[in-house]
This record gives sequence, C-alpha cells and structure tokens, in this order.
Amino acid sequence: MFAKLNSVAVFGMETYLLQIETDISNGLPAFDIVGLPDASVKESRDRVRSALKNCGFKFPPSRITVNLAPADLKKEGPIYDLPILLAILLATKQLTADVTESAFIGEVSLDGNVRSVNGVLAMAICAKETGIKKFFVPKENAAEAAVVEGIDIYPVSTVKDLISHLNDEWEIEKATPVKTEKRDNYSGLDFADVKGQTLAKRALEIAAAGGHNILLIGPPGSGKSMLAKRLPTILPEMTFEESIQTTKIHSIAGILDPENPLITSRPFRSPHHTISAPGLTGGGTVPKPGEISLAHNGVLFLDELPEFHRDVMEAMRQPIEDGKVTISRVAGTLTYPSSVTFVAAMNPCPCGFFGHPTNRCICSPNAVQKYLNRVSGPMLDRLDLHIEVPPVDYNSLNSHAPQETSAQIRERVNAARAIQTERYKGTGVTCNARLTPALMKKHCVLNDSASGILKAAFDKLGMSARAYDRILKVARTIADLCGSEAIEANHIAEAIQFRSLDRKYWGNQE
Repeated sequence: MFAKLNSVAVFGMETYLLQIETDISNGLPAFDIVGLPDASVKESRDRVRSALKNCGFKFPPSRITVNLAPADLKKEGPIYDLPILLAILLATKQLTADVTESAFIGEVSLDGNVRSVNGVLAMAICAKETGIKKFFVPKENAAEAAVVEGIDIYPVSTVKDLISHLNDEWEIEKATPVKTEKRDNYSGLDFADVKGQTLAKRALEIAAAGGHNILLIGPPGSGKSMLAKRLPTILPEMTFEESIQTTKIHSIAGILDPENPLITSRPFRSPHHTISAPGLTGGGTVPKPGEISLAHNGVLFLDELPEFHRDVMEAMRQPIEDGKVTISRVAGTLTYPSSVTFVAAMNPCPCGFFGHPTNRCICSPNAVQKYLNRVSGPMLDRLDLHIEVPPVDYNSLNSHAPQETSAQIRERVNAARAIQTERYKGTGVTCNARLTPALMKKHCVLNDSASGILKAAFDKLGMSARAYDRILKVARTIADLCGSEAIEANHIAEAIQFRSLDRKYWGNQE
C-alpha cells in the first residue's frame, strides 16, 4: 500500500515543496524514515504511533517506510509529524480524501493535538508559489500564514478535527487575514529627549537618510546609547516587501510574536558583548539566523565595541559590506540577508576619560593604544561616519529650550529617501550606502572644487579606496538632504569631517 502527500520544508531562507511518500508492506513490524532526517524528524515515529492510537485509529503492524523527497536535502524539526501521520492513514485506507492540492505541516503531540512550528510564513509563500491551493497549519501559526494572499489557510487544532474536515464531516473555517496596522515600537523614544549633541544628531540623520554605518566614540554618560536607541525613530517606514523579508527571518528563528504576525517596525538588535561569532552571524548544525540577520532592514547596535571578541568583530566585516552572510556547514551552505544600519559605540580608553576636558584619564598611553587597537583598521574602514560624542555641559542639560523631535528629522530623512528611490528605480538599490561602482560613477560626479577638496584630504589623511568610496556615498546623501542634484564642495567637506576621527585616535599607532 502506497500513499503520497505534500508538505513544505525550510532550509535556511530557502523553502521547497516536500513529498511525503509512504509505503506499507508485509514483513516484520518496522517504522523507518529516510531522506536525510535529523534526530527530531526520526522521533516522529514515536509521536505519530502514539497519536494514532490515542485518536482511535489503527497503527498497522507492518513494515512502514516513509521517504522525505527530495532525499538529498537535510530535514530537521518536528514539522513533518502531521503529514507523516496523514500519509499512514491514506496508505491504510483509513482516510480516502483527495489531498493532491493540499499541503500539511505541524508537530503532533502524543494525544493528537497539533503544535506550532517555526518558519510558517516562508512555507506559506512557497506553497502558494508551487500551486498549492489549501495549506493546513497549526492554529497558533494561522495568523502568520494568513499574511500570504492567494492561498487558503486552514488552522488545525487536533488530528481529529483535521480528519473530520477531510472526510467532509464538518468544516474547519479558513483563517482570515489579520489587519496589520503600522505599529511604533519606539513610542517612548524621541530625539527631543537628547540635550545638546548637535553634531551627533546630524550624523545620525545622515546615517538614516543614506543607510550608512556609524561609530560613536566618547566618554561614559555622554549619550551614545541614548542616541543609538533613537535611530529607528527617524528611519523611513518599512515597505510591505521589507516587512515580509524581516518577518520570514524572525519566523525561521522562532521568535515571531504570534499576536503580531507581520513585523511593521524596523528591528533594533543590541546583543551583549559576550556574544559568540555564530550567535552574531548565525550557527548550528543547520544554521539559524544570527543577530545581524535578525536586524535585517533595521539597526544593529554594538555597544562597547572593543569589549566584543576579536573574532566576533572580524566576522562582521563581510556581512556589513555585502548585505548578506553566508554560512557553510556539513549540511549545506546557507545565505541569510543582513542589510542593516550598523551602529557601534565605544569609549576612547579603558577608563573612558581619554581626552575628557575635565576628568583625568588614569590609563597609560600604552593601555589607551592597546584598547583602541582592539578595533581593527579594516573594521573602521567599513564605518562610514566616525562621530565624537563629547560630554554634555551643565547649561545644555539644564536648558528648557525645545529640541528637534524625531518626527521633524524623519520628514527630512523621508524626503532624501524619496529622491534615492526615484533615482535608483529599477536597479535594486534602495539607498546611497548600497550604491554599486557603476551607479557611483553615474551619480557621484564631483565638480572641480569638490574634487580638489577630496584629493587634498585623500593625500593628507592617507585614505583607502574604500574610504574614498564611502565619502562619496555620504556626500551624495548630504546633497540629497539639501535637495541638491550635484555634489558641492560643502557636501564633500562635511563628509570628510565625518571620516577623520579615526586619525585622531588611531592615527599615531607607531
């Protein structure tokens, strides 16, 4: 006796239609699952056997072989409990429904309840694209799957309910798409709360307008973390496509809020400095998304940057440069997106008061240099804006003068992003920070005076080719904020100003 039905598998960000093939034949009783299953998939044998018996169905005392096709891709997790159980019922004629246009996923408990699984949004998109008409998912995942239009989503609570539905004894109501409203997760944060720090606010505005990476360096209590946490409040609203991308990653990682099935506000991730390299970039036998991918389309904030392990910082080089992170394991090679606005903050020395106007630094010159050298030159080179955040004086803290709000800054950021969206339409580039060399050649043309300023700075500061490119991109963003099509001398000068701080602290390492 043979039966076959559809399921969906996830491997990293990739999804594919999975065939559950079941053969029941004479011979000594056995229950084998083949097709590169991991330990949790093999454990389906015990869950399915108990669930069948406890739901009143017969478990065949025969040789059962279940194949998860295609057989050359690794399968993991309890996702396939429900389709394996149904395939056995179909093969033993205990179920005779037509399921050719349906797909099933779900973990099955020993008493026949269906539990939630990870990655359902990505699976629903795959099911729709491969022609599946009906997608049966755990009830807890129904709202998440219903975000996808053009496919019928059926929430399943128990195996008995599903069998009754398939036998036309009663009907499971289709899940209705949840009206997802734009939610502001940062309502308690506003740039109006930040006193002083005019230059740092300007730099963050430029970073938001062009998607640039930024380094904040200053003594303790100067407001570095306060500024970084308010960056999401001035970023443009997420598009629907960006929401889907970010939600897929969080769904695969298993951290999606079931009450809010679609992420509509840009993520802000701030991992502790004890995090490992796999925790940041992604890891595991079948690698799960790391912090840098969970921050996709949002902000990744590393506070106290020199305290992070060297291998962690160096592992970030390629992801923040390319906007994606590739992880190779025995099970396969996976690529997760990591298009983030990277914000780093640090003190200038171990005690934090090197260069402070009033507090005396107690660190030796050697200790200061050793601390700064924890951040490598190649890492610094990938940070577009280097900002010194000085201590705030008493008069600024005590001032009651109204500060510019996040809403006011966001208007200018949105205007600059609208210019970039129109300029790069059809190229796949969304902001100035992602400009390709060909687009830079076309849209970052300098007049003679601007070119002269950049040449002088390049020679004097000993900049790399990467620094040259990043200054041009930042200058392009500054020009967009000013509403200028051409990059003027003052735009280049401001961009250079934001790239010279590393020469103050790291320039005399000899």
